[in-house]
Amino acid sequence: MSLKFTHTTLGQRVLFGNGQATENLAAEVARLEAKTVMVIAGERGMELATAVAKDIDVAVWHDEVVMHVPVDVAERARTVSADNGVDLLVSVGGGSTTGLAKAISLTTGIPSIAVATTYAGSEATDVWGLTENDVKTTGSDVKVLPVAVIYDSELTLSLPVELSIASGLNGLAHCVDSLWAPNADPINAAMAAEGIRALNEGLPLIVEDSQDIHGRDLALYGAYLAAVSFASAGSGMHHKLCHILGGTFNLPHAQTHATVLPYVLAFNVDHAPEAAARMAAAFGVDDAVGGLNQLRARVNAPKALKDYGFTAEGIPAVVEQALATIPDSNPRPVTEENLTQLLTAALNGDDPATLRR
Repeated sequence: MSLKFTHTTLGQRVLFGNGQATENLAAEVARLEAKTVMVIAGERGMELATAVAKDIDVAVWHDEVVMHVPVDVAERARTVSADNGVDLLVSVGGGSTTGLAKAISLTTGIPSIAVATTYAGSEATDVWGLTENDVKTTGSDVKVLPVAVIYDSELTLSLPVELSIASGLNGLAHCVDSLWAPNADPINAAMAAEGIRALNEGLPLIVEDSQDIHGRDLALYGAYLAAVSFASAGSGMHHKLCHILGGTFNLPHAQTHATVLPYVLAFNVDHAPEAAARMAAAFGVDDAVGGLNQLRARVNAPKALKDYGFTAEGIPAVVEQALATIPDSNPRPVTEENLTQLLTAALNGDDPATLRR
């Protein structure tokens, strides 16, 4: 059978090296000939950001970072950048920090450099997200793609193991969604499979020893591949559900993705045999659901949405929004009944296998 597909590769520099973030950031700022740099980091991450940026001249330090990027927070950051004539943004942190830099770039066109300290993957995509009136809106625009990403496993050593696992499983969710998203293609699939393999190997090493650089390197590498494949393939069922849960109910991003993932996988897997085979091989097992469950058991993954404040009363609202946004290309048709079943299982932490049909 002949291959026929259209693939888009996003243009971005990636600088990967343990202990080299400060050096690599200074080199990129010099390469871009930036004059007025704005560094964005959350309050808890500002000390780390200060160390990473010690060899560059910083005009503005900005620490108002909020999960899911509320529109008013984005507007204030845009005003700060405009008032100071900023010509380069540097985000140091996870998805919320990267997301705020993207929100500024979206309306101003100011380029950004992302220094990643989690496995969120936002730094490698052209996807932005903003929340207003409990609704999270997402889109894609090449203006928000960081011109360079700096990965340094040393910066992730202080990330608690529990959050490392949730963040890494968020990355793995990018891989899974990429195998059946609207623009899935063989190139995305190859990167997604390698991302699963790397995360499956790296995350247990972090649990065994949180200071294991090899495990941290594998997780960063896997998360990057996951994000690149996701950026090209587009947003599938998993991400549509999690964006609703996060934007409408303010659930924590990484933990929500980590919790919902096994339920979406079990829901779709028997309707996408080629994707299922790729995932199983990447996990090194015969069954993709079994492979993910083995990994989740080894790393003590988040188990139930009720642990993060979600309740059964919220399920109808999620179902209503999801039915309007889940792509028609999803391997298994979605209905009010089966989405309700999926969300109820995820709420309570029930066995995902009950969703297989």
